[in-house]
Amino acid sequence: MPITPTKTIWKNGTFVPFEKATTHVLSHAIHYGTSWFEGIRCYDTEKGTAIFRLLEHMRRLHHSLKVYRSQLPFSVDELSEAAVDLVKRNKLSRCYLRPFALRGFGDMGVYGLRCPLDVYIAAWEWGPYLGDDAASNGVDVCISSWDRITPNSMPSLAKAGGNYMNSQLVKMEAVENGYAEGICLDAYGNIAEGSGENVFVVVDNELITPPAATSLLPGITRDTVITLAQELGVTIREQNIPRAMLYLADEMFLTGTACEIAPVTSVDRIAVGRGKVGPMTRALQQAFLNITVGGEDPYGWLTFIKKSR
Repeated sequence: MPITPTKTIWKNGTFVPFEKATTHVLSHAIHYGTSWFEGIRCYDTEKGTAIFRLLEHMRRLHHSLKVYRSQLPFSVDELSEAAVDLVKRNKLSRCYLRPFALRGFGDMGVYGLRCPLDVYIAAWEWGPYLGDDAASNGVDVCISSWDRITPNSMPSLAKAGGNYMNSQLVKMEAVENGYAEGICLDAYGNIAEGSGENVFVVVDNELITPPAATSLLPGITRDTVITLAQELGVTIREQNIPRAMLYLADEMFLTGTACEIAPVTSVDRIAVGRGKVGPMTRALQQAFLNITVGGEDPYGWLTFIKKSR
């Protein structure tokens, strides 16, 4: 989906014009994938513009760099304040925020720790990731022929740019074959995740999701759904999910910042349940909307943007 340019981007502690937020062609990140990022949604709630789970995202960005022996030069609070200021400066009532860090121009070669670290935050308007009617009607997915990266080859707990070469193969294969998304298996043939989403299934009124050991990224929306399901009195289990369970599940949905809660109505052209969005999925979507649209926030997940006088 194309990006509509905004007024400004935050770079290394200052705000620069959108078109000036550039990096050198010989930056380490371009050649070796040394970048780390987050995706955050900002909502126009009934109680005002608010960023959803801002602190949790900025903490995860810090954790991602730590895995790669790197450290951000800005604290969680500094990055969070910059994100709020960016939304204000660009006069956005709803948007998608992309904080990221990359290894810039310096040494050439795989060892990149001597290269400078540049930190950015961008924001733009971005609609539903899997399509305008994904939330209401659901999407069709397939099992990818590409396996998920293994835990001891690429650490999935870090949201690193290089990991998404694997995701691109999954996504391209799915879309070119007429599906909205592809689902990866881990090295043992169990469900891992989508190209950029976590997976949930409903079986006999229980909510099941794969564990982190299947080489998934433990999503913040995944954590949100688990919390909301507990509040609804739903039994939740983290366990290995064999491929065939997707064909036999009563309901299935994907979660992520970009897709939010996206129901799945078929896998490999086999209907999930009755081939329609199920009641538990609807209940969780509504609980999510109560926060992101209604502005009801008993969990302290919303950072409201105070308008300048």
